[in-house]
Amino acid sequence: MSREVVIMGAAETDIGKLPTTSTLELHVEGARRALADANLSKDQVDGIASVSVPGPIQVSHALGITPTYVDGTGVGGSSFLFHVRHATAAIKAGYADVVLITHGESGRSRVGAPPYPRANDSVMAQFEMPYGIVGPPTSFTVPARRFLHETDNTLEQLAEVAVAQRRWASRNPRAMFRDEVTVDDVLGAKMIADPFTLLMCCLVTDGGGALVVASREFAEAHGSDKPLVHILGTGEAATTPLISQMEDMTRCKQFTLSSQAAFKESGTSPADIDHLMIYDAFAHVPLYGLEDMGFVGRGESGAFVADGHTSPGGRLPMNTNGGGMSYTHTGMYGMFAIQESVRQLRGEAAAQVDDVSTSLVLGNGGMFMSAATLILANQP
Repeated sequence: MSREVVIMGAAETDIGKLPTTSTLELHVEGARRALADANLSKDQVDGIASVSVPGPIQVSHALGITPTYVDGTGVGGSSFLFHVRHATAAIKAGYADVVLITHGESGRSRVGAPPYPRANDSVMAQFEMPYGIVGPPTSFTVPARRFLHETDNTLEQLAEVAVAQRRWASRNPRAMFRDEVTVDDVLGAKMIADPFTLLMCCLVTDGGGALVVASREFAEAHGSDKPLVHILGTGEAATTPLISQMEDMTRCKQFTLSSQAAFKESGTSPADIDHLMIYDAFAHVPLYGLEDMGFVGRGESGAFVADGHTSPGGRLPMNTNGGGMSYTHTGMYGMFAIQESVRQLRGEAAAQVDDVSTSLVLGNGGMFMSAATLILANQP
């Protein structure tokens, strides 16, 4: 059995500072909003996907759903792109008709969230933390510095990523940070871990969201009048949990592998993409994504962003909600990147881009640990 698969429902919760809302409540609220967006009831859902905390079983139980397809893949912030890929495969194979993918994270307020400390016997605790590598900012420093050195991208161009995304955020009423900034503002902000200043780092927020993925046949028969978003191609890859063990710190192998798979499945190339969402936990990640997926050549990503090509009015609009550095970042950002692609393809985005028919979403998990790519469209 092979069926066309679509995203028929998508919604986010409130985002920002939510000190009285737990992680589980965010999952449940996102799910309810996405089901309402799809004009479905919980009883029409037969599949559930979520990360390990609180997990798909607890989420489905809280919603009153008894799933016959369950996916608990947890590979960092890219997990939700993996979930979409797996749900697409399950629906095509006939294992499910409607899969609900949920996310909720009290990243800032830590209500019902797991503790941060790593177990003493974890690979990171044994082999990286003794050398001062604690958390994302310090993990990403060496790759970012090496990338700038080997590609001749500059620190000023790294700052341009934050500048470009703030331009988009200024047009989005839901964005946490909306005031436009300059390169001097970014470079002059508080140093967090060289080369990253505060404005090159992601936010820490609370929030959630959910997606309803179904066969096109089901969606057309049962759904709302919202435009369907077609899943044309997907890809996934993973390498190492330790950033020190990357084969090449100036390239993200899984960005290349997952995007190649998605382009092949969809029969598209970078030239066919109208809109782009690249996970941006830190300012260097979109530069890696642009180069590793083939949108620009080696060493060309910084100038591409600095020249305005990813900003409003540019030829490749990127991270149009403001991204993880200006819109929101709960700890695992991938859900919000997918949500913005869906909004753009439906024509519902706060900073709507003209004539968007295709959108690519690239998710990064951990510190260059995993990646997944989705190519979405508003036509089959």
